[in-house]
Amino acid sequence: MAQPLSQAILDGHLKDFLAKRQPPKTFCPSEVARALTAQELQSLGFAEWRSAMPAIRELAWEMRERGELEVTQKGVALGVDVGVEDVVGPIRIRRVE
Repeated sequence: MAQPLSQAILDGHLKDFLAKRQPPKTFCPSEVARALTAQELQSLGFAEWRSAMPAIRELAWEMRERGELEVTQKGVALGVDVGVEDVVGPIRIRRVE
């Protein structure tokens, strides 16, 4: 089944960052948001990169459920019992070794 355009754009950027960072190196979801071009932001319906943050976090959680990445906070990988709505504050993302 084909991904919706918005999912494909964000997925591509997130996977690009994952491919470039060797574990245990991490990156901030805001780096992904800031990598979106003005045209991509417009096609996604976002006025600016900050508006894309909730969608990127949601995608990160979906990818975590599939075992594609880990989400960390204060250097500790968050357990599968921690949902995106449970997290307050900055998170980081890393590729699974």
